[in-house]
Amino acid sequence: MSTVTVTVPATTANIGPGFDCIGAALSLYNQFQFTEQPEAETDLSITVTGTEAHRVSRDRHNLLYQAFTQLYHHLDKTPPKIAVDIKLGVPLARGLGSSATAIIGGLVGANALGGEPLSTTEIIKLAIALEGHPDNVVPALLGNCQLSVGEPRNWEICQLPWHSDIIPVVAIPNFELSTEEARAVLPKSLPREDAIYNIARMGLLIRALETGNGQWLRKAMADKLHQPYRQGLIEGYEFVQECALKAGAYGMVISGAGPTLLALTSADKIQAVETAMKNAWSQLEIVAEVRSLSIDTQGAKVD
Repeated sequence: MSTVTVTVPATTANIGPGFDCIGAALSLYNQFQFTEQPEAETDLSITVTGTEAHRVSRDRHNLLYQAFTQLYHHLDKTPPKIAVDIKLGVPLARGLGSSATAIIGGLVGANALGGEPLSTTEIIKLAIALEGHPDNVVPALLGNCQLSVGEPRNWEICQLPWHSDIIPVVAIPNFELSTEEARAVLPKSLPREDAIYNIARMGLLIRALETGNGQWLRKAMADKLHQPYRQGLIEGYEFVQECALKAGAYGMVISGAGPTLLALTSADKIQAVETAMKNAWSQLEIVAEVRSLSIDTQGAKVD
């Protein structure tokens, strides 16, 4: 009987102007254990623990299992009978890459049980095909902050340096926002000046993350591609942003598709920014978990 445990970090994507191409791994994790059970009566059994465990599918529709079987189908092999134990640490449907953890967990788990027939590059291609875009699955697999450029089956992945003085603070509200809903509000075209606005800030964001230059970061986190259209879907967005900035944050953006909000700040402002964001939503009678995290540098780990 073979057992493999895969730990996958949460991710935050976009970080302002880096829509659908920049993502960073965070120190928040889901853990997936796969145990082959060749003598079992059924092909699949799933147990789930952690917050919102009751919402996770325990049949073949489970995204983790779909990714697991996809790797075997890619190899023209039959998936083994498997028992899966899921330990949830990443909130569902909050803009922190929970689906990406499942896709990477399933692919990496299957690859490990199968003797690692696929390279990291091949796993990335399968993961992007399953997710539809690279900004969450790539850092979930590789760790750190990653820039993904390309198109189906032809991707260039570039790790972006993240200065240790820049601390991510996430504010996770007790309501959800689906990726489909968040994408539905986006315009199909943009004025040229908005495109130029984002291109400039994308370049500045990369340099600001590398150098820790707070002045650059304050300007670089602005965006005209997705956030102006999505922030109306997140109750209290403008108020939480105002309070975070007053408390000393360099900037605040929507994490992924939301509704989690991501502030970047210096180490000496962490407590003030956490308190300000939590109190802001509290004044609107919205409960939110607010915590500072670090950048995960390892990505998916196999034990």
